[in-house]
Amino acid sequence: MLHELSISSLGVIAGARVTLGEGLTVVTGETGAGKTMILTGLNLILGGKPTPDAVRTGAAEASAEAVLDLPEGSGARALALEAGATVDEDGTVTVVRTVGAASRSRSILGGRTVPQALLAELGAELVTVHGQADQVRLRTPAKQRETLDSYAGSSHSRVLDEYRTAWAAWRDAFERLARLEDSEGAERERLGRLREDLVALEAGNVQRGEKAGLAAEAEVLSHAESLRTDAALAHDALAGDAAVTAASALEAARRALADGGGYDPVLGAMAVRVADFAYGAADVAQELASYLDGLDADPTRLDAVHSRLSALAGLERRFACGADELVALRERIEADLAQGADWDGVVGNARAMEQAARVALVESAALLTAGRSEAAKRLSVSVGAELAELAMPDATVEVRVTDKEPGPHGADDVAWLLSAHPGAPARPIADAASGGELSRIMLAVEVTLAGAGEQSHTFVFDEVDAGVGGKAAQSVGQRLAALARNNQVIVVTHLAQVAAYADRHVVVTKASDGAVTVSHVIEVAGDDRVREVARLLSGEEESVTARAHALELIDAARVAP
Repeated sequence: MLHELSISSLGVIAGARVTLGEGLTVVTGETGAGKTMILTGLNLILGGKPTPDAVRTGAAEASAEAVLDLPEGSGARALALEAGATVDEDGTVTVVRTVGAASRSRSILGGRTVPQALLAELGAELVTVHGQADQVRLRTPAKQRETLDSYAGSSHSRVLDEYRTAWAAWRDAFERLARLEDSEGAERERLGRLREDLVALEAGNVQRGEKAGLAAEAEVLSHAESLRTDAALAHDALAGDAAVTAASALEAARRALADGGGYDPVLGAMAVRVADFAYGAADVAQELASYLDGLDADPTRLDAVHSRLSALAGLERRFACGADELVALRERIEADLAQGADWDGVVGNARAMEQAARVALVESAALLTAGRSEAAKRLSVSVGAELAELAMPDATVEVRVTDKEPGPHGADDVAWLLSAHPGAPARPIADAASGGELSRIMLAVEVTLAGAGEQSHTFVFDEVDAGVGGKAAQSVGQRLAALARNNQVIVVTHLAQVAAYADRHVVVTKASDGAVTVSHVIEVAGDDRVREVARLLSGEEESVTARAHALELIDAARVAP
């Protein structure tokens, strides 16, 4: 709900503060007094673009400020909190919008500067404005569909949610299948290349550590003669045929120390140590003898080793990795090919999943269309009945639901059609209705939706009574009052029959000193209100007849059902 609206230097209004509340608030005033500036200020608060004449002549900037309710758990409250706005303890937030004559506008929500677009998003959650040039709720197919869905009720909302879930599931399945089908050729090419690589790797039969072993073997075979000479010299020095060798010298030293050990344990311990050296020298000499027996300069084997190393180098270049990594690469390719071998199965499974999701989508769409079709019939009848009370007795509104391919919002199109009089063709409502008629149609829709239990809301109507008078005007007032029983309604009007139903009456007046015109905004009650209703009736505030008629209208409105 909108609690109050303050405007400053806005058009012809130097400054004004309007206290609003529940029920029906009407705004009246003389032609040119600036009634529309009230709506201009509200439009600024709701994130609208400023008009060229928004800033009062001579002022540096214009401003509009409002206090709005943000219900707990509402989307509007979530938007405000996400933007960092401060919500007061009573659940309200203050919105300030300034428009400079030569500077950019600023938007402040709960003490935090925010983008204009955020105010527009917040306003769309809280307030619906019905101006003659701005009947957005009926002008776009999307809004017409949303209005029908809202009217259809909570059980229909669940069907709509289920459809959206089915649509998302089908889109995911469809896109996965499309990706698989689009990549099928490339995937088969990739698998073919992998098979060729596997053949090469299997032919190579590379083993882990093989390259290092071959390299070491090649070194030995390439230097076999040198290694033989060195090993033979070492063997002879340790245990050869010479008179004195390392083994014989160590044995002589051990015996001498062992003899002395009989007298001194220190020498005995040394004898043990020298014995270990002698055993070690003998072991090495034996190993050298075996090494010499096995050492063979084999040119054929050396050629084979070099050939194998060359083959390994070729595989390393082809696959751009080391020889030991070729083993892991082969294992990965084998696993990849095993998985790819069931490519047809993967595609087939994806196709089956897409078909199943499509069936579920079509079934869900049928339920959604049935719900919309049933609600469309009821809504058409209800709106038609309301229009009969709003000076459009011959008008027929048809909410038409037609089949189409499933889409994000259903498998149907929703169109609102208007036949202005019997025999006239049904045309899209935005094309067939004038601004005033569209406002009345929207009033009929809002009253119908309110009767269907739609959540409390704030509605603003600009000149909803254009082109009507007499009894029809009184009916417009009755319908506005009916809508205001559970909603906040603000209406700009020039008809006494509408003003008579107001719970709160605001008047915009103008005064001029011959050079400057200034408008003032005041709330009237009691005798002042009777005087304003009389002025609306006859143009004369003090006409006795007009005052009597005004009192009659106000009294009748009090007891109206």
